[in-house]
Amino acid sequence: MPNDDIPTARQGSSEPWRERMPLPARDAMNEQQRQAADALIAGPRKGVYGPFLPLLRSPQLLDRVAKLGEYLRYDSALDARIRELVICAAARHVTNQFEWLMHAPLAHKAGVAETTIEALRAGARPKGLPADEEAALDFARELLQTHGASEPAYGAAVAQFGEQGVVELTTLIGYFVMVSWLMNVAHTPAQALSQNEPLPAFPL
Repeated sequence: MPNDDIPTARQGSSEPWRERMPLPARDAMNEQQRQAADALIAGPRKGVYGPFLPLLRSPQLLDRVAKLGEYLRYDSALDARIRELVICAAARHVTNQFEWLMHAPLAHKAGVAETTIEALRAGARPKGLPADEEAALDFARELLQTHGASEPAYGAAVAQFGEQGVVELTTLIGYFVMVSWLMNVAHTPAQALSQNEPLPAFPL
């Protein structure tokens, strides 16, 4: 159901607004859907929420997307602080409330400054960043805006994270844009428990 406590955190802008692909009742699921849901509940996510609500319509795709996401979030060579920072940048780029409200607190917990998070939320370029955060954010912003990376951005990212890190950084950004698009289309609402400020719409 939509989260009426955070009306500005709705995904999508079409009216009348409705959550297009909510969690089906268990007795309405087919066997593949039940297995996919049970695997999510038993795994590190401990539930079916966010992009996995619409993905439940395609259980095989859900399984493959979930495995990719698990690697990128829990096993990547990138430090958690860098991962959470670029996830926030990707969520801000596509105005995805679910990912922003989930990952902004995780970014702060991982060591990203509150001023950096707030600048991203407002659509501004954070200032005074540590060198690794600056390299990651410059790389993410170029990739999101130009669909590639200039030699300076690429070189700085390789210097900070190595070639494996750049491959995983690029994939992480693409993954979170993909699942954010999916939720934007499905109108998947943010979780009701979040106490953080939702993203303002662009243009500011």
